[in-house]
Amino acid sequence: MMERKFAIAIDGPAASGKSTAAKGVSRILDFLYIDTGAMYRAFTLFMLEKGKDPKSEEDALALLPDFRMKEDKDGHVYLDGRDVTDRIRERDVSSLVSYACAYKAVREKLVDIQREMAEGESVVMDGRDIGTVVLPDADLKIFQIASVEARAKRRYLENRQKGIAGTLEEIEKEIEKRDYIDSHRENSPLTKAKDAIVLDTSDMTIQEEIDTIVSLFKKKVGDLWKDTEQSL
Repeated sequence: MMERKFAIAIDGPAASGKSTAAKGVSRILDFLYIDTGAMYRAFTLFMLEKGKDPKSEEDALALLPDFRMKEDKDGHVYLDGRDVTDRIRERDVSSLVSYACAYKAVREKLVDIQREMAEGESVVMDGRDIGTVVLPDADLKIFQIASVEARAKRRYLENRQKGIAGTLEEIEKEIEKRDYIDSHRENSPLTKAKDAIVLDTSDMTIQEEIDTIVSLFKKKVGDLWKDTEQSL
């Protein structure tokens, strides 16, 4: 009998801690982690490196056939074979990624890649439309939120650790701008799936986020997970 595969979808706005929590959950449950946001960031960087404007749909569509990227289980992101894991988190990419990922053709191609990666694996996937578009049948859907202030502080501290310049005020403005773009775009706007559980992480530590999601997952799938654990 084929082993049961599970899927956890974590959606939410920029810097709400989705990726960090998803990585932690994947380690505990031994699931494949797929960072969908990194795919859109990689495409934004691809456009910038080609001297194109991410705000131009015409430019995006022209470059799409040549876009090649991959992720590994350690969370590294590769663009044309180069490790761009840190580069895609820099401010020039962060400020433009919402434009590049708003185009229907770009989203359709990347969603196809995401679904292919999820086939035959138990996965944790985070993004902005995972529970509504990419994995609508996920076993657990989380809509993770946090205040703008909390998210800006997290991103500011992350950037400082990586040596990325920027003030806390600048990051708050970028997050507010991205929230607006993400929630108002025509194609797959940021929305909560009807059956998603809202998790406010404003006052939670990363470990608390991870433990909460793992607990919610085990409670949601119940005996199905117990049977899987026993077969491992």
